[in-house]
Amino acid sequence: MEYTSGAASWRQVFRRVAAGLRWRPARSRRTGWSVGVPLIALAAGLLFTTTATTADGTALREDRRPQLTQLIEERRQQVTDSEERAARLRAQVTAQAEEFAGSDAPIAEQRNRAESSRQAAGFTAMRGPGLVVELNDAPQVGEGNRPDAATNDDLVVHQGDVQAVVNALWAGGAEAMSIMDVRVLSTSAVRCVGNTLLLHGQVYSPPFKIAAIGDPAHLQRALTESEGVQLFKDAVDHYQLGYRESVETDLSVPAYDGSSALRSARVPE
Repeated sequence: MEYTSGAASWRQVFRRVAAGLRWRPARSRRTGWSVGVPLIALAAGLLFTTTATTADGTALREDRRPQLTQLIEERRQQVTDSEERAARLRAQVTAQAEEFAGSDAPIAEQRNRAESSRQAAGFTAMRGPGLVVELNDAPQVGEGNRPDAATNDDLVVHQGDVQAVVNALWAGGAEAMSIMDVRVLSTSAVRCVGNTLLLHGQVYSPPFKIAAIGDPAHLQRALTESEGVQLFKDAVDHYQLGYRESVETDLSVPAYDGSSALRSARVPE
């Protein structure tokens, strides 16, 4: 057996390495992996960089619901503060108008004219017989106990349901109306956000109570003749939604205390 020296063996290793690194003419096409792996690595690096920049040091999947709840509460408090300030300013305007009316005949005339229209406009509280309607979501039950093919949408009161009742009561001759004990006018907008009601900047949860002063018989007949109300009653039977009518002999509806400014108006012909 022939042995080689250590120096010779190292020289042989270096020759083999150099031979492996030496450029050779391509005899075959490069495989897909040799091209794809660098591209995949580059794309992954770009993705990681973009994610880190977007996150900006925060967790992308962080639960933001507590922040949203706090934001809603802050905005609600701002609305309450603004309403209180507006009420104080209206009281000051009223006091100054009364003061000037004592010495200025034209101002006194216009003030008396405005006072005579306050009740019809909804700016005074009213009492009398009427009707109260309550709309409510279906009771919360497990998936297996839901009515056949019922979705989450089927089990809650919608904006159209509240509007159908309100429109029917107006058509039935309602003299004054409130929703959730808040006076509503012909210009009041009823909107639903999820299963909550948004009215004059405030958010209300079901059940939604609608009170109307007027002839109870006429109001009930108007509800019966309303197609939208009947559709809701059908859903009550099928999806266990809540609907209740109650006749009241002495119903109280508060005065409207919101803004009286109009963005646009048209005189009927």
